[in-house]
Amino acid sequence: MKNLEELALLVQGKIIGDGLTKIENIQHDSRSVTAGSLFVCMEGAHVDGHKFINQAKESGAVAILTTHEDINLPQGMSALVVPEMLNALAIIVPYFYDYPSKKMRVIGITGTNGKTTTTYLIRAILLEAGYKVGLIGTIQMLIGAESFPMHNTTPNVIDLQHIFVQMLESKVDFVVMEVSSHALAENRVSGVEFDTAIFTNLTQDHLDYHKTLENYCAAKAKLFDMVSRTGSKQNKHAVINLDDAASSEMLKHSTCAVLTYGIKNHSDIQATNIQVSTQGNKFNCQIPTANFQVTTNLTGIFNIYNVLAAIGATLAENISVEAIKTALEKFKSVPGRFEKIFADIPYTIIVDYAHTPDGVQNVLQTARQITTQKIITVFGCGGDRDNTKRPIMGRLAAELSDIVIVTSDNPRTEDPEKILREVEVGVKEKIGSKYFESIIDRRKAIFRAVELAKTGDIIMILGKGHENYQILKDKTIHFDDREVALEAIKND
Repeated sequence: MKNLEELALLVQGKIIGDGLTKIENIQHDSRSVTAGSLFVCMEGAHVDGHKFINQAKESGAVAILTTHEDINLPQGMSALVVPEMLNALAIIVPYFYDYPSKKMRVIGITGTNGKTTTTYLIRAILLEAGYKVGLIGTIQMLIGAESFPMHNTTPNVIDLQHIFVQMLESKVDFVVMEVSSHALAENRVSGVEFDTAIFTNLTQDHLDYHKTLENYCAAKAKLFDMVSRTGSKQNKHAVINLDDAASSEMLKHSTCAVLTYGIKNHSDIQATNIQVSTQGNKFNCQIPTANFQVTTNLTGIFNIYNVLAAIGATLAENISVEAIKTALEKFKSVPGRFEKIFADIPYTIIVDYAHTPDGVQNVLQTARQITTQKIITVFGCGGDRDNTKRPIMGRLAAELSDIVIVTSDNPRTEDPEKILREVEVGVKEKIGSKYFESIIDRRKAIFRAVELAKTGDIIMILGKGHENYQILKDKTIHFDDREVALEAIKND
């Protein structure tokens, strides 16, 4: 418990009302407010928290955090006025909860692609080694075996600190988390003491937010500044993909111990003698102290990089090679990441989250490695997101597929037909005499792909992966590519 005066001193804030007001917890959602809450008046694009002050007061809030001095407060309520909300939260919230991340080992993964699979691989290895593990990522949050839904790859600073407290109370040893560029740019992970940080890769994504690739890269590099700081814990490591061009920038920011990994460039952790098949990957892993064979159910070169990243992180955390090998052999798959649809059909259907040019290229090149027949690709691009990648993804789909069906992803507030036209620009540049079709309705597009499939073909349904919803202009509907694919198979 802290009082308002203590919090004000941290951020040079101004108090309206009683500075000795005791704060029991910090909430930004009025529906979560309880007795003694400090209610944070967040101002978003669609919702202004100031409109819910009275509701928060009725639920027990004793004070608000705001940037407005001319605020009308309900009787008996106090306020802490700060000059800038995000920076204030980044300082106040971790302090209020006594920096829970300092009491657990925290492994953070950043990069355009591979974050989710890498977190699950690391979790599997740590579980095999006998530790209790918490996971924070795109698909879900896990505390031990218990699952909770997630809405952002990396939660805001308030929710994240609540999660760390919950994990600490559950006696978690390791937290493995995806760290998005948005989270780093917005200081959502402020106050988190990382022990191992991983860089997977950097390719075009989120330029609608970061504006330039240089800004995007700089945001990612912040994680390596964080892991390099002196903290309360020892044995800090950066684990970096040396085959990616942006690795040089991450290395500049890594003043802690460094482990590199790769396939092409000589690295501390290197894969050689690689075998890729429909059944999975096999390769020889060379590390500074040993040389061992890795067998995994995951297929594709991109997944070898994910496995190498996981090996690097767990070696940095002093996990034995035996536990690493055993866990990798047992590991099956991650929902929506090159996920095979199991059904009695003569062709193969793969659902994958690939929604960037690099992601599309990786999964389609992997599909080409494991079939001699046709690749049928169903994909679209999200609305209200970086539109410069749309024709690029169209070109890649046309180059690497035999049949292309362009469809809606999550159009959000944009006109889905407009999005399709922008994707088609790239498709038409490279499609040549190959078959191409645009179907706005995603369900119909998946049904059409199944209708076209022949023996030995692979249908690649890209973009949404694990998601079980579709965001349209005025509503969000239930939509799961995996369910629709199974429905289409039954209907065929």
